[in-house]
Amino acid sequence: MGERLIAETITPVEGSFDTAGMARGEPGLPGRFRWRGDEYIVAEVLDQHKETGPCTHGSGERYLRRHHYHLRTTEGLEMKLCFERSGRSGKPRWLLMRIVE
Repeated sequence: MGERLIAETITPVEGSFDTAGMARGEPGLPGRFRWRGDEYIVAEVLDQHKETGPCTHGSGERYLRRHHYHLRTTEGLEMKLCFERSGRSGKPRWLLMRIVE
């Protein structure tokens, strides 16, 4: 089983966010999202983890940078999504990082 690198922005469908995750201080994983003109529905979260990084101002503290989700869609595709708290534009964004083949 291999993985294909994608690293492209996805568009979450409004109203489909996991509000329980948001209550825990996590980004609300979208239950549905659009990528390259198609819509995908999350059927199951297979794994998730967080990525931290050092403070950019030299304080020695570590900050939460990304949330990673390995999921399966209703079509049976396995995808790895990432939520960046501060993307290149300085705004949070969702990315499709990889498709598991």
